[in-house]
Amino acid sequence: MDTPSAHLPDCVRASLEAYFAALGDTEPANLHDMLVRAVERPLLEMVMARARGNQSRAAQWLGLNRNTLRKKLLEHGLLDG
Repeated sequence: MDTPSAHLPDCVRASLEAYFAALGDTEPANLHDMLVRAVERPLLEMVMARARGNQSRAAQWLGLNRNTLRKKLLEHGLLDG
């Protein structure tokens, strides 16, 4: 059975291929951190929207402690202090 999560690695791979093509001969720097930061914010936005702002539910879906989720939301400017 083809699950939605099976498509996610393909989407990431395609985006990385486009990124490397755009780099040309330039070598990337801090690629892991850049990718995590690029993915984390939209992930948090989408999960919080789907959870209708319920941080406990969102944290559970993400497999995070609620305090960790709050910290990440603050880091990304998605929560007022």
